[in-house]
Amino acid sequence: MRQYELIEKVRSYDPTADEAMLNRAYVYTMRMHGAQKRASGDPYFAHPIEVAGILTDYRLDTATIITALLHDVIEDTPVTRGQIAEMFGDEVAELVEGVTKLSKLELTAEHTRQAENLRKFILAISKDVRVLLVKLADRLHNMRTLQHIESAAKRERISRETLDIYAPLARSIGCHRFCTELEELAFAHLNPVAQDAIRRRLETLRNNQGGAVAMVSGEIATRLETAGLSARVFGREKNPFSIWRKLQKKSIGFSQLSDIYAFRVIVDGEDDCYRALGVIHRAWPSVPERFKDFISTPKRNNYRSLHTTVVGPRGMRIEMQIRTEAMDRVAEDGVAAHWRYKDQSYGFDAEAQAAAGGRDPLVNLRNLVQLLEHGGDADDLVEHAKLEMFLDQVFVFTPKGSLVSLPNGAMPLDFAYALHTEIGDTCIGVKINGELKPLRTLLQNGDVVEVIRGANPVAPPDWRSLTVTGRARSAIRRHIRLSEKEEFVRLGRASLEQTFARAGKAWRDVSLRPALERFAVAAEDDLFEALGRGRVTPSQVLDIAFPGLNAAQREAATAHRRIEDGKSARLYVRGSGLTAGISLHFGPCCSPVPGDRIVGIIGSDGRGLTVHTIDCERLAEFEDSEELWRDLQWTPEAERNTIARARLTATIRNAPGVLGQACTIIGEAGGNIMNLRMHHRQKDFFDVDIDIDVKDARHITNIAAALRANPSIETVERVKT
Repeated sequence: MRQYELIEKVRSYDPTADEAMLNRAYVYTMRMHGAQKRASGDPYFAHPIEVAGILTDYRLDTATIITALLHDVIEDTPVTRGQIAEMFGDEVAELVEGVTKLSKLELTAEHTRQAENLRKFILAISKDVRVLLVKLADRLHNMRTLQHIESAAKRERISRETLDIYAPLARSIGCHRFCTELEELAFAHLNPVAQDAIRRRLETLRNNQGGAVAMVSGEIATRLETAGLSARVFGREKNPFSIWRKLQKKSIGFSQLSDIYAFRVIVDGEDDCYRALGVIHRAWPSVPERFKDFISTPKRNNYRSLHTTVVGPRGMRIEMQIRTEAMDRVAEDGVAAHWRYKDQSYGFDAEAQAAAGGRDPLVNLRNLVQLLEHGGDADDLVEHAKLEMFLDQVFVFTPKGSLVSLPNGAMPLDFAYALHTEIGDTCIGVKINGELKPLRTLLQNGDVVEVIRGANPVAPPDWRSLTVTGRARSAIRRHIRLSEKEEFVRLGRASLEQTFARAGKAWRDVSLRPALERFAVAAEDDLFEALGRGRVTPSQVLDIAFPGLNAAQREAATAHRRIEDGKSARLYVRGSGLTAGISLHFGPCCSPVPGDRIVGIIGSDGRGLTVHTIDCERLAEFEDSEELWRDLQWTPEAERNTIARARLTATIRNAPGVLGQACTIIGEAGGNIMNLRMHHRQKDFFDVDIDIDVKDARHITNIAAALRANPSIETVERVKT
């Protein structure tokens, strides 16, 4: 974009823009970046200019456009923050510095540092959303030119980061256009085979149904016009990544998707939205449980629209969105839609947003900031922050009628912790719509939820499996950390005393200072806790305290050692209440793999603890024996360096070469087939069980989705029972 083109575009929506400062910033970035080159061979200054051009499409203020032009000068040139402030003012300098800090984090560090980077990242962008908007535009242009990076591993890492962090952040502030393009670009690098397969299917569908889409749009427009409503109606095709995600989520084949095409109805006012809905529902039968009113209860990212599905002309199942022009712009541009010219200045118009029924556009980011308040395990922080950004929402009410917004799939404990941490900690039961319900009940839109509280905090370890929000899980973790330490200290002290006694020694007669120094702990209680958790063994402490023990004493001390057959499993599974002496077994009924939500059941047959997936049918047998349940999680070691066995059952068309296609798809997705068993063979279809070695739950889900994209494969399900 040339200099005059950028200035004209900014002035087209902001007549008060400081043209001289924009010109100065444009020239300054060209001069500072000088002869620097990008991987494509283009001059580096082309990148910040393109980033600024992207943001003009969102009609952002002058300070943001100048920040986009200068966003790399502090990092890549000798320019300092002070020099930026002197030339362009403190506001621009602060924004440029904020973007620079994000660029240094970039979430590219090794796994153990990613959580701290994510923490700083969220805190930085929550202060001024313009920092995030510039960073999103920066990432979008980098993704558009990612093919010029030679390293395939680097392209994959950047794409994964885009899909896991940047696209969800864009969605959380309502920037649908940013989110959609980032997802598609990342999908193209992460799974080009799946994207190409879906595009081919869409092209075939387009050739067969292209005329039907125009016909349906015309029919809807005619019905609305007859009712006296002025409306703009158009059909749109869903993008490949959203289809891929639905194939994964619903575990269905491409041919079973009923909403490849969606129709949008744009009307003049909010009242017209409901009038148009009435016209459409009178004309065609609506599909039960497919109506959603996001106008009266907007989504957390400020999205407002009516959604409905009807059986329309020619029996076509039609998904429809009804909204005003203003709602449509917010749906596409999110928080960026609220920048406008008002009162002799151009900037964010919070009053107009509130008048339109909107909410704080940064509420999602503030939820993530609340998540950080409880700290906790690094892996949990990354997991829950991503979870918080991905989930949609459900609306429930307190007994007094206050509306509480929670992620879809939330349970009563999520509701309790959303009200206050103390309410969650002391929750002992719940009433939903006046009836006592289990804490594992999924909340539905419109539920009235009443928390029953006890006198003292409880929060048992298995509560984490009864929550989905990061806030609830982090609060439970904090409570457990505080309450379980004493238990592990007692356990560790007892095991050490027992080991010393078997060797004919008393630990109170010797100084434990050498052991404290050896294991880098500050106090004896910390050492006992490490013993109780199994991080240190009593025999190690015994050897440090009494290095001259003879063989007979050492053998006596270790003669009754703990069961060892679960030792390797403990490298991969962790959980509170899981001591070093418990033997672990993976349930053959559900074959858990890393990434599955898991629980443990204490056995009565002396076999220790059996690991099951949270949806295993065997768990119904232990529904009334809560004392046997243990909350478990996978360790980072399991999620990075293990191979697990999973089984898929597929229904495949009985035709030459189809089974070979399925095997090729599995191989290209990185799965290793260990066994095949065909059954229920019929003339047209047959079923096949496929045992596959995979890395984790996401890996087997991706393989299943890739198989579903093949037109000759009817259904694919993961077998867990």
